[in-house]
Amino acid sequence: MTRTERIRIVLVDDEPLVRTGLRAILEAEPDLDVVGEAGDGVEVPGLVEAARPDVVLMDVRMPRVDGIAATSALLARDPAPRVLVVTTFENDDHVLDALRAGAHGFLLKRARPEEFVQAVRVVARGESLLFPDAVRRLATARPPAGDELRAARLTEREGEVLRLMATGLSNAEIAGRLYLGVETVRTHVGNVLAKLGVRDRTQAVVHAYESGFVRTG
Repeated sequence: MTRTERIRIVLVDDEPLVRTGLRAILEAEPDLDVVGEAGDGVEVPGLVEAARPDVVLMDVRMPRVDGIAATSALLARDPAPRVLVVTTFENDDHVLDALRAGAHGFLLKRARPEEFVQAVRVVARGESLLFPDAVRRLATARPPAGDELRAARLTEREGEVLRLMATGLSNAEIAGRLYLGVETVRTHVGNVLAKLGVRDRTQAVVHAYESGFVRTG
């Protein structure tokens, strides 16, 4: 496998043992390459500029600059790396803020090694790592965020697609459910993201739950 085929990864966590463990897990894979480490979000911009990673594994809680602020700063770059936030607790409110800031998914630190490897590969190829039940629990634990989603004026079909996105269905699965072509669904998803002004389907789903557009149960 050539260098250009390897996924370049930066690890950001204030616990050296966590970074050491993640490095060992990821570098055991033939297609993954850890190209840098940081112990705080304040170090991230310079490190990313130098290392040019494809994926950043970002702790959400750090002493000076947390993962939320660091994620926002990274995703303002062009080109921006993919960001996968890592947290100790599934109900960590910081996770939702990181997803709203543009993170492409999250993992628990207690996840199995193979889950970390798979997650990096998923986000590196441009997909979002979405756990609908976890996002729903986090988003609905907060007061309603307002009607910005309803103000987006989604069509009836776009609303149907968003509700199915919120259950974690892929484009192909949504196409099967609505008896549409996959390309048609992809177009609807693109329209939803554009109208909501979000980067990816994870942010769209967070908006859907927080606004009450998608109801629990």
